[in-house]
Amino acid sequence: QVQLVESGGGLVQPGGSLRLSCAASGISFSIYRMGWYRQAPGNARELVATITRGGNTDYADSVKGRFTISRDNAKNTVYLQMNSLKPEDTAIYYCNARIISLATNGYWGQGTQVTVSA
Repeated sequence: QVQLVESGGGLVQPGGSLRLSCAASGISFSIYRMGWYRQAPGNARELVATITRGGNTDYADSVKGRFTISRDNAKNTVYLQMNSLKPEDTAIYYCNARIISLATNGYWGQGTQVTVSA
């Protein structure tokens, strides 16, 4: 039984910080490419950041310099540290686990709401 459980979302003021966590179970975590995606109302789901099994990271241009993705294989957890938050960061944030070579969508969590507002 595979589960991805996001946590850490909430309401924060512009310029503030938040750290999201995604705890995985039921998979061999260390072999998966992990990613964070987000979806705002009326928008398509977009990639925010990814981290490979080897620790290589990639970021959307809109979050470069503000967000940092990391993983702790011993804890089967991936994190997204979000700094200098903007109202346009408001979205539901989803965790994804995928083996790229399988060309599948992988596994998804239920999402956690991030709201950036004064």
